[in-house]
Parts: sequence; C-alpha cells; structure tokens
Amino acid sequence: MKTHTVGIIMNGVTGRMGTNQHLIRSIKAIIDQGGIKLGDDERIMPDPILVGRSESKLRALAARTGVQRVTTDLDAALKDPHNVVYFDSTLTGQRPVGVRKAIAAGKHIYCEKPTATTSEEALALYREVTAAGLKNGVVQDKLWLPGLLKLKYLIDTGFFGKILSVRGEFGYWVFTGEYEKLQRPSWNYRKEDDGGIIVDMLCHWQYVIQNLFGGIKSVSCLGATHIPQRWDEAGKPYECTADDSAYATFELVNGVICHFNSSWCVRVDRDDLLTLQVDGTHGSAVAGLRDCKAQALAATPRCIWNPDIDSPIAYKDGWTRVPSNDVYDNAFKVQWELFLRHVVKDTPFTWSLLEGARGVQLAELGIKSWEERRWVDVPELKA
Repeated sequence: MKTHTVGIIMNGVTGRMGTNQHLIRSIKAIIDQGGIKLGDDERIMPDPILVGRSESKLRALAARTGVQRVTTDLDAALKDPHNVVYFDSTLTGQRPVGVRKAIAAGKHIYCEKPTATTSEEALALYREVTAAGLKNGVVQDKLWLPGLLKLKYLIDTGFFGKILSVRGEFGYWVFTGEYEKLQRPSWNYRKEDDGGIIVDMLCHWQYVIQNLFGGIKSVSCLGATHIPQRWDEAGKPYECTADDSAYATFELVNGVICHFNSSWCVRVDRDDLLTLQVDGTHGSAVAGLRDCKAQALAATPRCIWNPDIDSPIAYKDGWTRVPSNDVYDNAFKVQWELFLRHVVKDTPFTWSLLEGARGVQLAELGIKSWEERRWVDVPELKA
C-alpha cells in the first residue's frame, strides 16, 4: 500500500481544545483507524510532532496518546523537511507569530479560530500564505455537527419554503472557580489576554450563518460582563475585564433575520448546549449538536392565546425527529481529513484563512456595535 506520511507540527496542543479535539479525537483517531483511505492501495498517515513550552506536559501528553515526537523548539520543527503542515492552537494573540514563521518555512497552514486579534492582521495572514503558494485552512468545526448536517439537509431539500428567521441559543454555566472547578481557562475572561465571548463565538456564528443561511449584511450586538470576579487555575481571584455574554442580531443579504444569544452565565433548560430554531413558510426545525426535529406546515397546530386555562396543546408532541441516515464522525476529525486530502491530493477545500478573516471581521464589528450602541454594516471582505 502506498502511504503518504504527513509530518504535522501541532503547536499549542497541551491546551484543552488542542488536546481533546485536535490531537485525541482527530489526529490520534485517524492514526488508530489506519490513516485516511484514498483507495484500496493508497492512504494518508499523519505523523504529529507536539510543540509547546513545557517539556514535561508534552511528554505526558505523548505518553498518553502514543505520539513519538515532541519538542519545545518550534524553529527546529519548522526546519525539518519531514514536517509539511503547521497547525496552531496557541493563544490568539500569539497565533500570527507562529503562522508567519511557518509561512517563511514553506509549511501549509491549518489553524484554530480566531486567526488573529484584528481582521486587518487576519486578512494579511491570508494574503501572505496565498502569495507563498501554500495551502491553508481554518477550523470551522460546527459545519460537520450531526444536528447542523441534518438541518442543512432540510434546507437543501426545500423543507422550509422561504426561510424567515433563525434563533440560536448557545451557552452553559461556567463555574467561577470559587467553589467548583472551572471548565474554561481563566484567560477567556480577561480582555488583555484576548478573551471575551464576542471574539470567540461571533467567529463561529459567521461561518454557520454564511454556509447555511446566507451572507451577513449588518449586525447589532450587545455584550455584557455579568460576573465581575472569577478565580483562576491557582485559586486566586481576579477581575473579569472581558464580556461573558453576547446578544447579537444579524440581518442577512437575503432578508433573513438571525438572532444568537451566547453566554457562559446561563443554566441550560433546552435540548442541547447549542440549539438553532429555523422558521420558514412551509416548516420549522430545531437543531442541536447531534439531533434535529422538524414540524411541517400541515402538522402545525392552531395556537390560541388564553392564559386563563392550561394549554390544550402538547406543543412538543407536534415535532418529528429528523432521522440519522448517515454515520457521523467527530466534526474536528472530518475537517482534518478534508484538509489532509487537500494537502496530499489537492482536493477542494474552501475554508481558507480568508474565511477565518471574515469571522474575525464580524467579531470586530460586533464589538464596535456594542461600543457605539448601533447597527453596523458588514462590508464584503475581499482577498
């Protein structure tokens, strides 16, 4: 069997997202399945090298996952011709430094979002990597969630008729660290460390909205820091300087209205940590991370407002679960496989660093809307 071994520099994978989603559930899972099968006698096999600042953390992670190569010397990893892909999941403010080093070393680029702290720099990275003739991509994992794939199927088959509106609810209660162990790193809540839910989540909502519902024309966003004090990983209290909740409305070019609530200060009373309700002239659907339920026009009950009696309608009974007609893999792993195919076989891959820049742009404009307390237009970001 012909094996294309792809050396991958994985910078910053000792963090929560890098360890769980990118290393264990993606690259290690691909290795464990015998690589990416291209045919009966051809495959792609990733060969990661873990890069970080702490050698002890790297070696512990390598022992846990079976990875053979680790280093604290990024420059040495970049000089090795065996390594052809550079992946970055470091802190956002550090990302452009590593990406630019990798571009100079002639490595293909794949990285987490946000790709930079400003849209100007994010766009510059795209232009630099393109000018160097290198393949590049940004993580846009939610596009491959089973629930959203089922929702896209309903859209593609015309189930909704004319789509009118989308309502997204995302979030959960992140413990402050005072009494319970925190689930997210403390830097998320410090603006000086590039934290904030607007920067984090509006990058996600940009690609979800664009790929499923249409281009965004304008945004109105209100941020909030509901919890002013939290406790860090060492148990020390600190002031929260970044937004922990965001309430954003997007007007699309096609007239669809999307509203997304995002919060790390909300307790969950819904089917999933993320739900999207789409309403159209011929039907509605509610999608979570894995499931999706729908209600067609013909099955829609006639609702009558009367708070003086118990509702005669069992509203939840009128929805039908969209069947799982496929086998769904981890969303991060699916995109990794697509990118590695792109690198080795030059198959199409549309989620470039330009798409990453568009996400940063929307977050930037969301913050501007909040600061200026007004609607802000979203100009087309061109290469």
